[in-house]
Order: sequence, then structure tokens, then C-alpha cells
Amino acid sequence: MTALSLILVAIAALVGTAAGRLGIGPGRRGIIVRTAPIVAAVGLAGSAIAASSAPPVEGFALAAVYVLTVAAAATGGAPMVLAAFRFARRQPDAGQEPDDGPLRGGRVIGLLERTAVAVAVLAGWPEGIAVVLAVKGLARYPELREPHASEQFIIGTFTSVLWAIAVAGVGQALVT
Repeated sequence: MTALSLILVAIAALVGTAAGRLGIGPGRRGIIVRTAPIVAAVGLAGSAIAASSAPPVEGFALAAVYVLTVAAAATGGAPMVLAAFRFARRQPDAGQEPDDGPLRGGRVIGLLERTAVAVAVLAGWPEGIAVVLAVKGLARYPELREPHASEQFIIGTFTSVLWAIAVAGVGQALVT
């Protein structure tokens, strides 16, 4: 069951990476990007089910859990955030990328944010989540006065952090 859980976490990581590399566009790419959040969520749910009946990992599997969990948290969250933005904007066509809005650099910041949150949870330091959110909020504070910036900030941050916590929770289930 441990191997199955690791494979499913790896799928969640790869789906996010593939969706990010393809970008969002018409046709086949739009279908991949539209289904990426679903595939990632199903992979994570399957991994959680498999992890619930797996014994605690050790050795190489322990290292694999940490690496794959952080990778899935970092990369798998991007399609989730874009899906949340589409839902919030009620854009039925997933083949077109939502505009970046007033906050630029959000993808890189989100990647770093999800990585830091997953590492904090896996390290047994949940207070680290508060540190990450405080730093992000303070850094973005001047930009949050622009129209729709605060909504974009809250939607993106909550989606991103919830995804990272969910993935780190699966990793934690495999470790303990």
C-alpha cells in the first residue's frame, strides 16, 4: 500500500508539472488543464486511502515520501489555484487563462509558499504556516489596495495552502 500511495502522490506532482508546462490554451491543452485539478485531487485522495492502511515508512521510502510530498504540494497546487480562480470568476471556458489581475509573480510565490507549508507540516512545525502567511501578507500589503487584489490574494492563498496541507497530511500519514 505504501508503494501505491507514493505512486499516486507522484501522479499528483506530475499532473501539476505537466499542466504548468503546457500552459493554458485551446484544444488538447485546454482539456489537460481543465482535468488537471480533478486528476490531482483523485490521485491525492487515492494516496490518502492507501496511506491509511500502510505501515510507517523507513529508509529509502521515508526519503521518497518527503521528496514526493513536497513536490506534489508545490506543483500540484497551481492547477488548483487556477481552477479556483475560474470558479470565482465563473469563466466556463477553461481553455483560456484567467488574467493575472493586479498581483504579478503569484505563480512563483505560490510555488514557494506551498513548498514552505508542506515542509513546515512534515517537520512537525505547524506554526511555520503562520510565519509563511504573515510574510506573504506583509510583502503583498501595498498591492492589496488595487481593485480585486484582495480577493485574488485570499482565493489564491487559501487554495494553495489547503492543497499543501492536504498533501503534507498524506505524507505525514505515511511517516507515522
